[in-house]
Amino acid sequence: MAIDRSRSRVDMAAVAYVAPAVLWTIAFFVIPFLIMTGLSLWERLGTELIASWTLTNYLKFFERAHFLKAMLNSLEVTAVVTITSVLLAYPFAWILAEKVPRRWQRLALVLAILPFWTSYVVRSYSWLLVLSSNGIINQSLLSIGVISEPLSLANTRTATVIGFVHFFVMLLTLTIYANLVQLPPNYRRAAADLGAGPFRIFWHIVLPLTLPGIMVGAFLTFVLCIGDYITPQILGGNNELLMPQVIMLQIGRRADFPTAAALAIILMAVVTLAYILCARWLRLERA
Repeated sequence: MAIDRSRSRVDMAAVAYVAPAVLWTIAFFVIPFLIMTGLSLWERLGTELIASWTLTNYLKFFERAHFLKAMLNSLEVTAVVTITSVLLAYPFAWILAEKVPRRWQRLALVLAILPFWTSYVVRSYSWLLVLSSNGIINQSLLSIGVISEPLSLANTRTATVIGFVHFFVMLLTLTIYANLVQLPPNYRRAAADLGAGPFRIFWHIVLPLTLPGIMVGAFLTFVLCIGDYITPQILGGNNELLMPQVIMLQIGRRADFPTAAALAIILMAVVTLAYILCARWLRLERA
């Protein structure tokens, strides 16, 4: 009986610890998601919303070329940002983990995450000023005679990618750095004793063991990038719409909440598919 009572107390304590997180998830994710799903099945006729329970709003995504184009733009920008961020973050993380002395690594990490301390909106507008016709890049190139007229950098896909990479390269640096510092040095020493050179040690030892950190950081970059509205709106303008901008246009200009809800769910489905693929890959790597 005493054992049963102690187990019940442990179970009640576990429920008490988990309950706030469960209630938070239900209140701020499950319920809003169910409401949005129900709304996506409604129709907008004129200025009225009618609960017709139809899949028309989902069919619009496949029937209207600008919706498909916006999704394609989002996937292309996200892919470029993720790949570029990985290529820049890995050598930076390697330098922090391998070349910076241990006593200075904390300070270096603090300096690396400084972009996270700046307001997202302020950072985007700062890049807009840098990339504008009168910005420091164009003015520097004009002053040394490299170009004869300002380059069109602002309000382009390039500007959007630069703004994203500036933020996400630090996120990837942290996830990759966490893997690198946990890598046992004996692995590399053993490979060197067996005659492996620096490149083979990196390719066959270091890179495979740090791939989980790369994948986790890449997935976080994918999720945050494909659903971001602020950076494409400020740096990209309306010259090339991404999915978050299209969703906001349905709400702000047309008040078409059912279509916006359907597009948001489709975007969530893409993110979910990316998560499934990433999780499956990680499980296969661990097996």
